[in-house]
Formats: sequence, C-alpha cells, structure tokens
Amino acid sequence: MRLGSLFTGGKDSVYAIDLAQREGHEIAVLMTMVSSNDFSYRFHTAAIGLTRLQSEAIGIPIIFEKTDGEKEAELADLERLIKKAISGFGIEGVVTGALFSEYQARRIRRICDSLEIKCLNPLWHTPQEEHMRRVIMDGYSFIFSGVSAMGLDETWLNRAVDEGAIDRLARLDSKRGFNVAGEGGEFETLVLDGPIFRKRLVISGYDVRKDGENAYRMSVKNARLE
Repeated sequence: MRLGSLFTGGKDSVYAIDLAQREGHEIAVLMTMVSSNDFSYRFHTAAIGLTRLQSEAIGIPIIFEKTDGEKEAELADLERLIKKAISGFGIEGVVTGALFSEYQARRIRRICDSLEIKCLNPLWHTPQEEHMRRVIMDGYSFIFSGVSAMGLDETWLNRAVDEGAIDRLARLDSKRGFNVAGEGGEFETLVLDGPIFRKRLVISGYDVRKDGENAYRMSVKNARLE
C-alpha cells in the first residue's frame, strides 16, 4: 500500500517506517504534528523541529500540522494532517509507532476508519525491552532528547541509547515499574542515523531546558546533515 507515516523523529516512528517498508509498503510522506503545548497528551515535542532535516536524510517528503495541544481537540488537528496526506499524496493508510498504548492506537484507528483508510501498527505489542534492543541491533543510532522520570536527569540528554543505557532502564523498571521503551512519557528520543537514512544527523550545539521536577529536554541550537 501507499502509506503516510506519523513521524516524530524518535525511535518508534523511524523503526515503524523501516518495518512497513520491509513488508513491501511504500511510504509516500511523513506526517508531523507540531504542538505549542510542551506537555501534549499525544504528540512528541522534544527536538520536533529537526524532523525536516530527518526527512531530507531519509529521502521522504514531510508535511506538518499545528496544534494547540488541547487534549481531545488534538484529534481534529491530527485528522486535518491525515486529510492533507490523502489529498496531496494519495495515501491509502497510516503507519504509527504505537507499542502498547491503546489510548493512542484506538484514537488514530478511529480517524482512519472515518476516512476509510487503513491503520498499521508494525510495532504493536513488541515487548518494550526487546523493542529497544532490536532497534539498536538493526543499526540505528539514537539519543535521549528529553527525560521526565525519577532516575533520569539532564546528564542523560544527548546520551546514545546503547545496551548499557537499556540495562539501566531495565533496572529502573524492576524498581519503579519504569517503561523501558519510554511510551509512558519517561523519555523521548531522536534518531541520528540508521539503515533507512541516506545522511546522518549531527547535533553540534544544544541547551538544556528544565520543564519541571525530573523533566529536562534538549533545545537544539545547531544541527546539520553529513
């Protein structure tokens, strides 16, 4: 099928594209929501401005839709984005990076059903730790772009997500019920390179922003493709 992929630039949305392509689907366009609410219920916000560079690195065009980040109003904003992809790129379905979030998957599926297109969730119910290790094993390079949980602090920002980091996250899970894949909002990631990338994203300057207790994010000042 000809598909549009909901795209945040993080590990889940990037890896979902990879798996959909392996299944023979064509990804015609990346679709990114830009929320003015840093505490959006549904949309990734840390380093979201770098998705345009990632689109160039991957070689797939990207479209955007703005949202104020109000809880249920976000759904109408998302529907507008998907309609843009249908009219502009002729997509027949949407790819998401959802793992276990019924809240997210059910609402996106409802929009797709109303527009009479398919909703594909290639990562669905992959165990969290297994998913993290699989993304690394398949050659992706990604970093923590935001953290928001006890046990994580600003020193994790711009840190490569490697086997050691996953081991640490797994230990936090055993102590606190931590979501190893970050789907509970514990952290956000930014993919720098991988098998579907034609160029590598390089971060050469960033500031650290504190968003509250145990909450920090990268504010990237300089980035380029190599």
